[in-house]
Amino acid sequence: MSATRLSPPAPSAPRQSVLVRRVRWIVAATIAYNVIEAVVAITAGRLASSAALVAFGLDSVVEVLSAAAVAWQFAATDHRRRERVALRLIAFSFFGLALFVSVDAIRSLLGVSEPDHSPVGIALAVVSLVVMPFLSWFERRTGRELGSASAVADSRQTLLCTYLSAVLLIGLLLNATLGWAWADPVAALIIAGVAVKEGVEAWQGKGCCAPSAALIGTDTARGEDGCTDGCCTPQQLR
Repeated sequence: MSATRLSPPAPSAPRQSVLVRRVRWIVAATIAYNVIEAVVAITAGRLASSAALVAFGLDSVVEVLSAAAVAWQFAATDHRRRERVALRLIAFSFFGLALFVSVDAIRSLLGVSEPDHSPVGIALAVVSLVVMPFLSWFERRTGRELGSASAVADSRQTLLCTYLSAVLLIGLLLNATLGWAWADPVAALIIAGVAVKEGVEAWQGKGCCAPSAALIGTDTARGEDGCTDGCCTPQQLR
């Protein structure tokens, strides 16, 4: 028989104001960084005919769209009314990325183009591995305390960028050091697969329930901040 556990109380009105401002600053920083990242990655990817690098740049574009959806949501006085639409926009951005990346990667595997070495792409992947984990952690922590599934979903998009940075780096290094040209489009397909998974979860509204939901007596494992993993649907947040 499970023990009865109460969720943490909802943040006070002053604290909610602080958290909302924090989300706005985080998404602004995320948008600024990803615009630069997208321009560099797509340009370098086209020059090197690298499907993985172009895919990474497109993921940066998707990250901009995702963060913009959250910015739009939190521009409203009652940000929860826009939660469902923001989650849908984030999900569609994931699906669009997966489709485009898959087509480009398959073309590369069929020999339409062969990727060249890209030192710029390698450097970009390394920088992203340093920057993106911090942005993701900060937004996820803020979103969970605020009870915003869209902010948590956007933080997962940012975390995805970290994973993709690692995949991109491995693909580019294998191509540069061992001449394994196939590693580049394979890395791109991995990016596409992860994007589909994240898109489905965003569509389902998976994130963290608002602390005020007071889930009592459930067997669902809670994180250290009192949130359940994937407990929310858009309806629960309204």
